[in-house]
Amino acid sequence: MKPISSSVLIPFVIAPLFSFLWATSAHTHEDFLQCLALHAGNSTSSISQVIYTPFNSSYSSVLKFSIRNPRFSTPATPKPLVIITPLHVSQIQATIKCSQKHGMQIRVRSGGHDFEGLSYVSYVPFVIIDLINLRSINVDVENGTAWVEAGATIGEVYYRIAEKSRNFGFPAGVCPTVGVGGHFSGGGYGTMLRKYGLAADNIVDAQMIDVKGRILDRESMGEDLFWAIRGGGGASFGVIVAWKIKLVHVPSTVTVFTVNRNLEQNATKLVHRWQYVADKLDEDLFIRVILSAANSSQEGGRTIQASFKSLYLGGMDNLLSLMQESFPELGLVREDCTEMSWIESTLYLAGFPSGESLDVLLSRTLLTRPTFFKVKSDYVMEPIPEVGLEGIWERFYHKEAEEAELLLIPYGGRMSEISESAIPFPHRVGNIYKIQHSVFWEEEGIAASERHVNWIRRLYSYMAAYVSKSPRAAYINYRDLDIGTNSKEGNTSYRRASTWGTKYFKSNFNRLVHVKTMVDPTNFFRNEQSIPALSSW
Repeated sequence: MKPISSSVLIPFVIAPLFSFLWATSAHTHEDFLQCLALHAGNSTSSISQVIYTPFNSSYSSVLKFSIRNPRFSTPATPKPLVIITPLHVSQIQATIKCSQKHGMQIRVRSGGHDFEGLSYVSYVPFVIIDLINLRSINVDVENGTAWVEAGATIGEVYYRIAEKSRNFGFPAGVCPTVGVGGHFSGGGYGTMLRKYGLAADNIVDAQMIDVKGRILDRESMGEDLFWAIRGGGGASFGVIVAWKIKLVHVPSTVTVFTVNRNLEQNATKLVHRWQYVADKLDEDLFIRVILSAANSSQEGGRTIQASFKSLYLGGMDNLLSLMQESFPELGLVREDCTEMSWIESTLYLAGFPSGESLDVLLSRTLLTRPTFFKVKSDYVMEPIPEVGLEGIWERFYHKEAEEAELLLIPYGGRMSEISESAIPFPHRVGNIYKIQHSVFWEEEGIAASERHVNWIRRLYSYMAAYVSKSPRAAYINYRDLDIGTNSKEGNTSYRRASTWGTKYFKSNFNRLVHVKTMVDPTNFFRNEQSIPALSSW
């Protein structure tokens, strides 16, 4: 079974090409689009199916459809000269060739969830390859695998697996609209990471297009490049067009629960205790904590709410027994728990209301209206003392933190068994949990953005005493340009890139640079946090 359709190549006819250019005399557009017409193959369809320029009425809606953070969708935000929504890999090959020829950068967008907008924003002339049309999923139940095109979403993957078998699942993320192109290439974690590791730990093949326009699979790209794209960020090395994933077994019944506790209900001590047990629980049990400010029972007062949200790969009786043995302080009771199928649990953990149809997993629309946000990440290797937690609570009482939250993601289990160098993602044994720091706001304007971003930066500074050090580790899929960026000129030194690279990849950064230098020596595939190429190693 081939991951990409081998049907007749989509046409690029010269005549309809110029209908896109009636309102412009910009030679860059003309030359680039003529180049595409020459190199993308023969045609039976209109070019309007795959190319959008600022002079096309659909351009704005196509651009904005997958922008998940309005911070990067303002009038001042740089816009692409062209958006390509390829229907076939030949159109990606042509875009790579013509972008090199005409001096334009490429941004590749799968689901549009890059937290710093790097999949659809650049400050030099650029083209977006939007993979929204490359989203087929072919599930092979007999062999326990699936080929997934890079434009598919996590929700679509879950739905198509469950459509074929309720005995299989996949250990990817919670948000169903996230695209697999970026999610898998950055590692990708979800509620089964303690049982099965990351999404990238369960990738067995891939198909990508390199800087020379070649279509490569695992065998033809070699093990070094295959290693690099599974957790090292695929956009540094080429355009990922499909993944072959290994499905994982899930039981017929799983159990979920959500238990909310505030400060008046001993939340501080519960969170403190959670740190000592979360990574040591049975690997079938995942309990994350969501911390946020909330209204207290006292009029006009504020408190901190800790929401303990869990997936257990098994029945309720076993879960209650495990919790009584390992974390009795939480006070979990039968009434807190609900048994369901694994596929139903993906809706529950994504925040959908009870009774929601599984078809919602096929929607590419966010559950709520996009809001402005900024995210940072940390890893915790020693439990934060209660006094440290209380310092966090104090900062959550600030006005800017009204819609802020910390997500505490437990590690241990399978995550501690996999070597730090197995794939570029290095955050394995020794990590108790990961923190996602998030702040959200509705108010528009630069001043509002600065206030909220400065708040989370101050919180991040406060957290330095309690998190990993040398380096202070971070997660590539929680993109954060505050930790360092490449030179805007395009040629970035190893030393400069290592300021952020070692935080994401630790010692694996060296190997990533080596691979990059071999496969993209001119550093064509680049962005503010792409792996740099060196002229010599």
